[in-house]
Amino acid sequence: MTAILQGPELVYEVVNRAYRKGLRGQKLIGRPYKEAHPELENQGFFDDLDTVVASGAAVVGRERRILLRDPDGGELNEAYIDFVFQPLFAPDGAVSGIFIQANDVTTKVRAKRALERSNERWKLAVEDARDGVWEWNPQTDDVMFSRRWKEMLGYHANEIANTMAEWESRVHPDDHTRFAHERQASVAGHPYHSEHRLRCKDGSWKWVLARAVIVDDCEAGPTRMTGTLSDISQKKEWEEQIWRHANFDALTGLPNRRLFREHLRQELEKGSPAGARLAIMYIDLDYFKQVNDLLGHDAGDLLLTLAGRRLTACIKEGEFLARVGGDEFFLLIPEVAGPADVERLAGNVVHALTTPFHLEAEVAHVSASIGITLYPDDATTSEGLIRNADQAMYAAKRSGRNQVHFFTASMRDEAQRRVQLGRDLRHAIAGRQLEVHYQPIVHLASGKILKAEALLRWNHPELGRVAPSLFIPIAEETGLINAIGDWVMNEVASWLSGWMTRTGRALQVSVNRSPVQLLASGSTEAVLRTAASFHLPPNSIVLEITEGVLLNATPVVANALLQCRDAGIQVALDDFGTGYSSMAYLKKFDIDFLKIDRSFVQDLETDPGSLAIAESIVMMAHRLDMKVIAEGIESAGQREILVRAGCDLGQGYLFSKPVPVDEFERLLEENARHEHPRDDFPASPFRA
Repeated sequence: MTAILQGPELVYEVVNRAYRKGLRGQKLIGRPYKEAHPELENQGFFDDLDTVVASGAAVVGRERRILLRDPDGGELNEAYIDFVFQPLFAPDGAVSGIFIQANDVTTKVRAKRALERSNERWKLAVEDARDGVWEWNPQTDDVMFSRRWKEMLGYHANEIANTMAEWESRVHPDDHTRFAHERQASVAGHPYHSEHRLRCKDGSWKWVLARAVIVDDCEAGPTRMTGTLSDISQKKEWEEQIWRHANFDALTGLPNRRLFREHLRQELEKGSPAGARLAIMYIDLDYFKQVNDLLGHDAGDLLLTLAGRRLTACIKEGEFLARVGGDEFFLLIPEVAGPADVERLAGNVVHALTTPFHLEAEVAHVSASIGITLYPDDATTSEGLIRNADQAMYAAKRSGRNQVHFFTASMRDEAQRRVQLGRDLRHAIAGRQLEVHYQPIVHLASGKILKAEALLRWNHPELGRVAPSLFIPIAEETGLINAIGDWVMNEVASWLSGWMTRTGRALQVSVNRSPVQLLASGSTEAVLRTAASFHLPPNSIVLEITEGVLLNATPVVANALLQCRDAGIQVALDDFGTGYSSMAYLKKFDIDFLKIDRSFVQDLETDPGSLAIAESIVMMAHRLDMKVIAEGIESAGQREILVRAGCDLGQGYLFSKPVPVDEFERLLEENARHEHPRDDFPASPFRA
């Protein structure tokens, strides 16, 4: 910053931009200094100028504190400026003006004072601390260690020399490079904060935290570093526990999904040797849920622990095993020559897991469905590899379990097709692509149609008819099942109301209800509202559920089923005999109808075992005051056998396939024309 004042009144003649900015001045040229800076009166500035004029000698003012007002007014602001006032002389030797050089050092002064205050606070903290205290002179490399500093490591005062070399010699080898780097960085002006391990006198290692402040001479540089040493061993133990909790499975002690993903990422970044592959094996325990439900959670936990040990015994050094879900494990094999190597390991895993598990007083049998994917053959990213392994594992499940499947491109295509179907399904209701078909359920002894099952059909505009077995799981996964289920219930209630009004006769329609729908809040109330809106009695609609719903009945599902019972909505249990239902569940949830699975019905004429199962189901159901519906009846012989067994109702192609609503209406009309009074003709399909 420079300026020139001339004349008796010291008028500004020359002013550079920096001077105007530093002295907060505007329109200085041609103005006397006292008029231009009235706020500087009594701050020494005027006095210095007067001294130069009177003495003819230069005046130097270092770090002069002055208060300046912004050009637009407002409060005075503090500034620190180095001034040099040089006299200018006229030919007669008198002072004719003053040349001013100035430098704004406000930032430097404030930083220096802040450091001084910080150092003072640190000194107070050091004096009061129970930690070790140390002071290092970087120029001489001498260190002063306090008594507490040495005691922390188990040493007496005279057992450690006062040099930085003593400190360095006790740093853990794994921490040495970082320790030296942090110390050097602090000398360069960075805050000193170092966590490292020091060797104690007894040979053990202790985690410590070293912190310090630098005392810096502006000319000579750092003159000393003063700091503390804290014992953070307990803190490190807590951090280790937290880290283990975040990265390891508490039950099996194996790494969890998070750590597996991190390890996989590191392996992919590191890369494999030329020609080698990386493999991921996704292992899912078959039938674990049944063991867990039948034998209890303690037995299930023990089984998982033992499974983890067996899997660990199958792998070798360098392979990485993790438990990533309830009964799911990931195995990473970093270097494999080809699929054959992985397949051999998978065979060992299958054998290890199919060996019976002895769970205290019980013996459990499980198997494994395994999906395998290879890098870089199948994918080059961790997300892609995990997704591929998942698809391969589910292919093994669908193939009958206890299988090993390698990922194939067709699985990716199938997954993409499912995603696209999910997108298309979102528009199916609005696009009028959904349709409800009805399959009659008849009284076996008379042939009278008493009931029907509503079956959803999707007519895709491009793909044609999409199988329910394909789109219903997609609807459940995407959450669309609730909206679709509400639409189906409304369609069924609308047609059912019309049929009952025209015929004056009772008719029941069964509607399939998935666990996802039962879990939805207010699902039972929604059914009742729909029935009431069409003036239907609650028992005109039957909710069909599978055995899995009972076996996995959460409190929400259990409450929904009990609400159905209390509201008069009847419940049918589909595919009975193929799962693991407990008889206790049948009474607990007040099931009204049991449906014998078609797999038993189709062999009735040739397999005595299927006949025995069917007869047992009928007898048990009647003892529990339930009616029985046989599915998949295709021949008169099957029907006669079921009638002799006492089965109440039946459905199947012998009577009719599922048909659109207009064809079902014709079946109802035809059935009504051929009715003949019989003593055993049921007056109503509804349970008394």
